[in-house]
Amino acid sequence: MNRIETIWFDGEWIYGRGDDGVAYRQSLLWYKRLLEASVPERARYEISTIGIHWPELDVDISFESFLYPEAEPSRIQRFFLTHEEINVSGFARKFGLNPSLLRSYVNGFKTPSKRKEEEIVRLIHRLGEEYAGV
Repeated sequence: MNRIETIWFDGEWIYGRGDDGVAYRQSLLWYKRLLEASVPERARYEISTIGIHWPELDVDISFESFLYPEAEPSRIQRFFLTHEEINVSGFARKFGLNPSLLRSYVNGFKTPSKRKEEEIVRLIHRLGEEYAGV
């Protein structure tokens, strides 16, 4: 695929049909403004030689990003992307994690080992238990 020729939305997903005829998708959780946009706002986009641009929303999606293996955010990414009220660095400090490393996991620059992912999920549950105890 060199470029996306048509796009559509379904729930929290954006789909694109490539010039190879294949449908690709990625989560709108990566693009908060686009996720929260109205149908008319989503319809006002431009396709360029490198990607799709929504001038009104100031959102850009590269064609290349449709090929990334992380179309679906991991459990950790989904948690922090949907709970912006929880500061990643603050969470990391509270539980003795490296803030830069956790931010890299959330942003998809690094992938935690299965063991590390389970540890972070346990800490998220622990935070939930603290909140529930109030």
